[in-house]
Amino acid sequence: MKNYKEYTISSEPFNVDLLSGILWELEILGLNEFDNFLTIFVYEDSDITQDIIKEKLKSLVVEKLIDSYLITEKTLESKNWNEEYEKNINVIEVSDKIIIRPTFKSYKSKENQIEVLIDPKMSFGTGEHQTTKLMLQLLEENIKIGNTVLDVGSGTAVLGITASKLGASKVIAVDNDEWCYINGKENVEKNSVNNVEVLLGTINDVNESDFDLILANINTHILIEIKQELYNKLNSSGLLILSGILHTDLEEIKRQFAQIGLTALFHRQQDEWIGIILNKA
Repeated sequence: MKNYKEYTISSEPFNVDLLSGILWELEILGLNEFDNFLTIFVYEDSDITQDIIKEKLKSLVVEKLIDSYLITEKTLESKNWNEEYEKNINVIEVSDKIIIRPTFKSYKSKENQIEVLIDPKMSFGTGEHQTTKLMLQLLEENIKIGNTVLDVGSGTAVLGITASKLGASKVIAVDNDEWCYINGKENVEKNSVNNVEVLLGTINDVNESDFDLILANINTHILIEIKQELYNKLNSSGLLILSGILHTDLEEIKRQFAQIGLTALFHRQQDEWIGIILNKA
């Protein structure tokens, strides 16, 4: 069996979704997420080198999405990658009501708990990251039975699937990454939710509008870029729930969305991350 290289990558600020997204564009074997760094794996003879990874990370610095980064490299003896990967994916108790469980882990659910089956593979949203937890908690607290829901940048489709299980009448989950699209459809099938439609594309590829609830867990600069499209898809009494926002960007998000008529109603913080609810003024 082949040996492989492990690259440990951190950034300032550390945005695991942003880093994961750009690193999965490379032909890597796998990725593990931790509190303030992540690791990726490639075969020892892979064309993926530290210089190639640096080029990806430099592009984030140029776009001012991160200030700096650090990479370390080591060669490891071959392991069963699937086994190592599964060790690092856990059952997540998001709240007393919502459990996120990979299919390869067992869990005895409690009465009235909603169990959402998510095998993340090459997309993002296991429930472990603070931003996903914030989104799920705010979703649980604010969704109403029969709501129509749009999830923008859906990743594993965890938010859309949970919305369905909490009583949404119709959910559209859209992501412009093909791996996310494939994985989202797989997870929808695993959960047997027939009112969740997964689309490959951007918010502009969603034909429907007038949503009761829109979810977007994306980095701040993308949220600002698509703020008008989010506004246009929301009905007059609907709610917009956002995360992927560092606490240092909270006031800028409020200011940017206030410019188009969306008022911040409430926000919650976990570590350095923010989840925020807005509606039309």
